[in-house]
Amino acid sequence: MDAYNAGSRAVQDRVGVREAAAHIGRSISAGIRPVAAAFLELQPMLVLAAADGDGRLWSTLLTGAPGFARATGPHTISVAAPPPAPGPAPVGTIALDPRTRRRMRLNGVARPSARGFTVEAEQVFSNCPKYIQKRELYAPDHTTPPGAPLHGAALTPAQQGFVRAADTFFIATAAPDGLDASHRGGLPGFVEVASPTELSWRDYPGNAMFLTLGNLEADDRAGLLFPDWRTGTTLQLSGAAATTYAEDGSRTTRLRIERVVESPSASPLRWSDPEFSPANPPLRPSGDPASPEDPA
Repeated sequence: MDAYNAGSRAVQDRVGVREAAAHIGRSISAGIRPVAAAFLELQPMLVLAAADGDGRLWSTLLTGAPGFARATGPHTISVAAPPPAPGPAPVGTIALDPRTRRRMRLNGVARPSARGFTVEAEQVFSNCPKYIQKRELYAPDHTTPPGAPLHGAALTPAQQGFVRAADTFFIATAAPDGLDASHRGGLPGFVEVASPTELSWRDYPGNAMFLTLGNLEADDRAGLLFPDWRTGTTLQLSGAAATTYAEDGSRTTRLRIERVVESPSASPLRWSDPEFSPANPPLRPSGDPASPEDPA
């Protein structure tokens, strides 16, 4: 069975990496290998991609003591967190460990459980550490309670500064067969804010799968999550995204923001300043990431 949907295959053909993608796609399975189960059980955070009742996509940061997300069988994980929906719902998840620069993605169907919710896996795979910033984990802050979420339809000036200073975000996208959660990273400034309702970023050379860009070919819904690693505050954006392809081979994705949620101290986790990934492309004087040569 092909690991990719029509959108991903179309982007792979456009960029000329179909053969490489077919090889990498063999790593996608529905089974959770013991090494993946062991990795997941050590993680204090999990990013969840899910749709709300209106169909908008959101990326949400879930946290807990290691083991709050764990494999309970070769095809199922259990998460001690509120379920994303009252019944079965497609979700994407990504467990990323800044300490080791490792990540694991698991997509499937979530169902409420006595513990929180379970996910029956349909796609499980790992990605390379490109563009992941290394961080150390400090003691959790359980003395600062989460603040009331701030809702809006556009970025405030302070939130624009938050985005411009970010070196990491997570993105939720939708495919005909489910949802996906992915990671984007770069030097601060790699995400540009064009206006209170529009931002953009360069798509850096990656693993040739093009799952995110492929999903956006057919469904423009997207949900972004920007974490503040020092304070635990999260900034969630939901809107519509599209990718443009330049003649020089560079790719730029633009998000039209429709909803904004800022949650002060949403996470008790506190992380160190980053040791930036050596793969991060340098920024141009204007703040644009220099267009790296795509080796794929």
